[in-house]
Amino acid sequence: MKVTFLGTGTSQGIPVIGCTCETCSSVDFRDKRLRSSIHLKVNDNSFVIDTGPDFRAQMLREGIRQLDAIIYTHEHKDHTAGMDDIRPFNFMQMKDMPLYGTAAVLDQLQREFSYVFAPKKYPGVPQVVTNEISNKPFEVLGTTFTPILVMHYKLPVFGYRIKDFTYITDAKYIDEEELEKVRGTKVLVLNALQLKEHLSHLTLSEALELIDIIKPEKAYLTHISHKLGSHQKVEEKLPDNVFLAYDGLTISL
Repeated sequence: MKVTFLGTGTSQGIPVIGCTCETCSSVDFRDKRLRSSIHLKVNDNSFVIDTGPDFRAQMLREGIRQLDAIIYTHEHKDHTAGMDDIRPFNFMQMKDMPLYGTAAVLDQLQREFSYVFAPKKYPGVPQVVTNEISNKPFEVLGTTFTPILVMHYKLPVFGYRIKDFTYITDAKYIDEEELEKVRGTKVLVLNALQLKEHLSHLTLSEALELIDIIKPEKAYLTHISHKLGSHQKVEEKLPDNVFLAYDGLTISL
């Protein structure tokens, strides 16, 4: 399995429009962060978790020409807004795109992209097949996705475990039952928004505490805001097995 970080930024990305802070002004390519998403290549199959506003740019940057399914974590726009740009995959692959998400996610997609689900469709709109999921493992083309239910303030969000890899974004709280699903994972990706306390996201210290409990071989931090600081300065202070993810980073399992 190969994992590519399509985006590692929070809802505003980095740089933030109009901001001149050290992180937003950085010339380090690792400090240029699109909205959070990953691409998974499992055997011959290609999956994306979340289609944020930067989906088109991410597909072009990584040269992705095959996409077999999209799996959603939750219904916020920074994770769904790019769904319209699946159209080239419809044309290239000559088939509908399977979308996997909770009832709340699928309802939001139907509202935001009503023309996709209209009885009489305009020619050329995205062609999709929706698949409702719950907090139970499900299979996509032979690959098992195990949902990890986390709380994003009061909003339920799904992380996912795929084999020995776990991806969790937009988390503030994970209860013990869900944490048990993560234990034993070799590579963990976890959100770490900023240094100061936040209502709906893990801070850096909170993320590191969770990583210490789970004890993966390696952990990568994502969904990063400009308030966390520059990539270089933050990574210098991290434990040896914890890294800041960055856009375009690829890891193999």
